[in-house]
Formats: sequence, structure tokens, C-alpha cells
Amino acid sequence: MQYTLISSHKPDKAKVVNVASVPQRSPFRYPGGKTWFIPRLRQWIRSQPGRPKLLVEPFAGGGIVSLTAVFENLVDIALMAELDEEIAAVWQLVVDGDSEWLAERIMGFPMTRENAIRELSKKSRETREIAFRTIIKNRTFHGGILAAGSGLLKNGEAGKGVLSRWYPATLAQRFRDIDSMRKRLQFKNADALEVLKKHRNADAIFFIDPPYTAGGKKAGKRLYKYYALNHELLFRCCCNLKGDFIMTYDNADEVKDLAMRHGLAARLIPMKNTHHAEMKELVIGRNLDWLEDAERVAEKTLPICPRTKAGKPRTSVK
Repeated sequence: MQYTLISSHKPDKAKVVNVASVPQRSPFRYPGGKTWFIPRLRQWIRSQPGRPKLLVEPFAGGGIVSLTAVFENLVDIALMAELDEEIAAVWQLVVDGDSEWLAERIMGFPMTRENAIRELSKKSRETREIAFRTIIKNRTFHGGILAAGSGLLKNGEAGKGVLSRWYPATLAQRFRDIDSMRKRLQFKNADALEVLKKHRNADAIFFIDPPYTAGGKKAGKRLYKYYALNHELLFRCCCNLKGDFIMTYDNADEVKDLAMRHGLAARLIPMKNTHHAEMKELVIGRNLDWLEDAERVAEKTLPICPRTKAGKPRTSVK
């Protein structure tokens, strides 16, 4: 689902920023994708005291944040991590320099429902083939969802079925464009919490977009293969990071409580989906002054727990 972002200094005169203006660099259609957040991402990174050397994105998914950061030269290197083996195969192929192979494979594939079913029935465990099948699934399954239970589009847009989101020339070009930046991209097929623990003392900033809590396990299971997450532990890991970080979350009471208990600031960002329904997501961090200074869009400020004289949260993990 695509979003437009409401941004204004005066909430009663909200200006809608269309996400169509954000360059579409990811080859994925990803549930919970962060294209809508890109204007905020730029503001956050540019608010850092110096140009960051490394951006760590431990829940990479479609990778739009990391891709934007390197394409727009906001950081030197972006490290993506993703636990899902299918998505990981695509990013591993990219960093290994096989994007051209995948681009040619996409261009040469005669997409029909029958051909898609035949290709997806193959069992090859070669990274190249897993990556290609993943792109087919992502582009022909309902909502781009890869989790078990999802399936091929039947009618799709204007009755186009599996061709509704299959744009071979566009996909091939995206992979070729990404290949031009691959020396500035790193990837790990790893658990996000382990990545955070390993890099917590690195000269890095962190963009953290975990599976959301809304709808509970049932909703998470429908969207993601690895949906279960210890959110309490994630907050503890983040508070122990040396570098700056921001988290994006659904507007849930349990998340607000976690933010308050860990001495973190949180703001609600209003946005609109393609059906013009207003939605709100939380942005969480140690300090969100950059968000208010850039554009006063916050509708609510959560209470902040007491801090030490150094300005660090009292909660930490050893």
C-alpha cells in the first residue's frame, strides 16, 4: 500500500506530500514499506552533528531506507539485515554483484499465471533461483506478501491478474541502478537483535522498523514469515546503542508504554493512505527535536521518563 504524508507547520492547514514524488528505488512491493517516511529520514540524517559513516537497517525488508541513504549520499555505507531467507537471497545476490543476471532473467521471463506457477514449483536452492522466485512471488502475490497463506492474484488491477504489478523493464532497471551502488551496500542474513548488539558501539546510526504489534500474532503471521519479536528486548537493545537511532511503530498503547518506560521521546505522524483514510504512526527516538524543528506535524507528545544528567535513558542492558 502506498501512502501520502501530511506535513504542515499548522495542523489545520495540512499540506499533503505525495509519496509519488519519492524516487521508487526498491524492487519490492513490501507490506509496511517506508516510502512515506523518506522525507523524514532525510531530515533526521541531516540533523546529525556530522555526516554518518554507517546506517544500519536491521529489519531491511524492501530496503527503501538503505537505498535512499546511499543513492542520495546521506551516508557512506548502508548495512541491511533481514532474517527472511527469501528476501535475503535477493539482497545477497545484489551485494554479490549478480544484479545483471537477475535483470536479464526478469526481462526474459514470459509472465503468465501458468508460467508463474511452474516457476514457483521449482525447488532449486541456488541463491540466484531463490531470488528470482522471490521477485515473482512479491510481484504477483496479493499485496506483495511472501508469508505462507498468500497466493497469486486472480483478477488484479483492471483484470490483469499476475501482470498487474509485473513491470519487467522497470524492475530490471531498478536492479541495474542498485548495482551501481552495491559497493556501498552491505547485507547480512541475520536476526535484527543480534545485529544491533554487534554494532551498538560502532560509528553508526540506526533505522529500526520492526514488525508491528497491531492485530497481534494473527495479523503478523499473515504478513511476515518471522513476525514474532520480543519488543521489550528490542527497546533495551536500542537504548544501549552508542549511535543515534529512530524507530517506527504502529500507534499502539503497548508501544507508547515501552517508549515511556525507556525514557524515549515519541511523536505521532499523521498520514493518508491511497483510500484517503487518515492513519498515524509513531516515531520514537532519544531526541526528536529535529522532527519538530523541520515540520511541526506532531499531534501528540508522549511523556518522557526521567533522564540522567548526560541525557541518556536510565534503562540500559549489559
